[in-house]
Amino acid sequence: MSAALTIGQLARAAGVNVETIRYYQRRGLLDQPDKPAGACRRYSVDAAKRIRCIKQAQALGFTLNEIGSLLHLDGADCCAETRELAVRKLASIEAKLADLTTMRAVLAALIEQCDSGVRGAACPIIHALTKE
Repeated sequence: MSAALTIGQLARAAGVNVETIRYYQRRGLLDQPDKPAGACRRYSVDAAKRIRCIKQAQALGFTLNEIGSLLHLDGADCCAETRELAVRKLASIEAKLADLTTMRAVLAALIEQCDSGVRGAACPIIHALTKE
């Protein structure tokens, strides 16, 4: 696809700001087109698709380093490697969910202690946070 978009137009098309595009370029996630003498760089419409792909992967919890690996695998016959990255990300998310579930239960119990406690007595939340 021909290069047709300025960086501002690309940012609008991809739903990001210009600094995000520049940051992705610095991170090696997005190529920076050559700058013709006396003119602005022009980006292809495919660049907007790539940025949206990066944002979608971030929404799934992938880090920019992981996204770089995924993008490197794109186009190659690397479905097994891509799947393994996704499996590891899913395991990480499941571990975080287990931690969050535990944190939720502990906080709910502390709040319940606070609600059923005696006014003027030591706060059970502060007590739980400061005990060794």
